[in-house]
Amino acid sequence: MDPMPESLQLQSLPLFPLGTVLNPDGLLPLQIFEVRYLDMIGKCHKNGTPFGVVALTEGSEVRQLTATANAASPPSGDAFAQEAFNEVGTLATITALSRPQAGLIMVQCVGTQRFRITKREKLHYGLWVCDADLLAPDAPVDIPPDLQVTADALGHIIQGLQAKGMPQEQLPFGKPYRLSECGWVANRWCELLQLPLEHKQRLMALESPLVRLELVHDILVSTGFPRLAP
Repeated sequence: MDPMPESLQLQSLPLFPLGTVLNPDGLLPLQIFEVRYLDMIGKCHKNGTPFGVVALTEGSEVRQLTATANAASPPSGDAFAQEAFNEVGTLATITALSRPQAGLIMVQCVGTQRFRITKREKLHYGLWVCDADLLAPDAPVDIPPDLQVTADALGHIIQGLQAKGMPQEQLPFGKPYRLSECGWVANRWCELLQLPLEHKQRLMALESPLVRLELVHDILVSTGFPRLAP
């Protein structure tokens, strides 16, 4: 899929706040059962349009009634717990969709381009939409010699999974494997590492793919990753 123009501004982009960070080229499976998302996902799939994934800073992925809500009456928008999320997110494009039963949609998505929210609005049925500016894609920066070990270690992980006979559709990364690019390697490590959500968010939002990879390398060394330890 060709990248969108850097200057493109998005209007009324539907948002999916999640307790995770989606990176460009990252894979994201979702099970959709909330009413506010069933229609949105169906329209995105039918029209071939993306939606935005943003990491939550407050609230949960599934809307929950507040402790003060009256269970005897239908909940209004104010009866649900508040949601807050980061202003930088990633567009998600649906690559596969199935409806195993009524009221359930299962989708496979891939992250494409990052965006920054300029205006947000919550519709009456709980769906968030926003206006946003697309951020420039990572430049294809070659991995410098002092960080090559980080790419080599990721390559060994991929080879190990392939050697076990794991089908491509079950691998955590999609092709092509751009093991020579700082941004791609850093993003895949960010998906593998057990980091706090806010740390993953900051790494994803960094403009420099080289700086992102340098920080990932430092994290791997500090955790004693076998192939990177001094």
